[in-house]
Amino acid sequence: MIDLKTDLLIVGAGPTGLFATYYAGMRGLSVTLVDSLPQLGGQTGALYPEKYIYDVAGFPAVKGRDLIVGLVEQAKSAAPAILLGEECVTLEDNGDGLRVTTSMGTVINCGALLVTAGIGRFTPRPIPVVDAFTGAGVDVIVRPPEAYEAADVIVVGGGDSALDWAVALEAHARSVTVVHRRSRFTALDSTITELMRTSASVHMDSEIAALHGAEAVEAVTIRNTKTGDHTMVDASVVIPASGHIASLGPLMEWGLELQSRQIVVATDMSTSRPRVYSAGDITTYSGKVRLMVVGFGEAATAVNNIAALLRPGEDVFPGHSSEKIHAMVGGKED
Repeated sequence: MIDLKTDLLIVGAGPTGLFATYYAGMRGLSVTLVDSLPQLGGQTGALYPEKYIYDVAGFPAVKGRDLIVGLVEQAKSAAPAILLGEECVTLEDNGDGLRVTTSMGTVINCGALLVTAGIGRFTPRPIPVVDAFTGAGVDVIVRPPEAYEAADVIVVGGGDSALDWAVALEAHARSVTVVHRRSRFTALDSTITELMRTSASVHMDSEIAALHGAEAVEAVTIRNTKTGDHTMVDASVVIPASGHIASLGPLMEWGLELQSRQIVVATDMSTSRPRVYSAGDITTYSGKVRLMVVGFGEAATAVNNIAALLRPGEDVFPGHSSEKIHAMVGGKED
């Protein structure tokens, strides 16, 4: 069992959580960052790393993967303790702070807690035949495109995530096959058009009937659900991308005011529970706009108010970042 003490515990290592970590470091707070995923980046890093994002200030267009790289580098300047593959389970008041226990038994004593968990815990929608395969070659979390050189890739799904992966991997893989159970894709028209310009093979009204191979995927059988016809296709990788199921998990038991599975916050990003704040897509309030850039602003608002809470007498507004960095380096001019 690990026992940690920190000024601020941040739950959720997506874009909002990473920026909040960096900003907490700017305010001189010690930070612990926890995420149930095995890597930093949240939903953006796990599901949409190759997708371009067009509404982040200063970037006309930036890939999710590249944005996460920058946010991680920025966050690490705060020297946070990072716990991945752990889920925060229990939350208790602890005198002048909070006590959190994770699914791995780690105990974290913190002055305040900031929930930046996005859509919460997300797990792939079950595909029984794929889920039952015990060998290698099923990539629930997709690797960088260059890792699929000369691979025969099967992408299962028809939404934006599935088609984005098919398009991104087609330039690297030996072959890409898309299998979708419906007669129409649910992705954006522009994404569908982009897919149709590639050499990817598309099977509509179809499902994976079997995976073949002993220690790793070697082929799949595709069944057309309308005709009953079966087709065997070479495969070395199967990517299940038929959607995800989101859940707030243990957060539901923390006594927070919720509205439509989202955390209600005040203008300072505080929740209904003392010392617990929230920012990003998981929050709700009148006029809320669910954009990544809004989450960044909410993270800064939350951290500044937390700093004032933990250090009575400090202003909520810390001054401009250029002034703060200037002070941190001793006020020396270049």
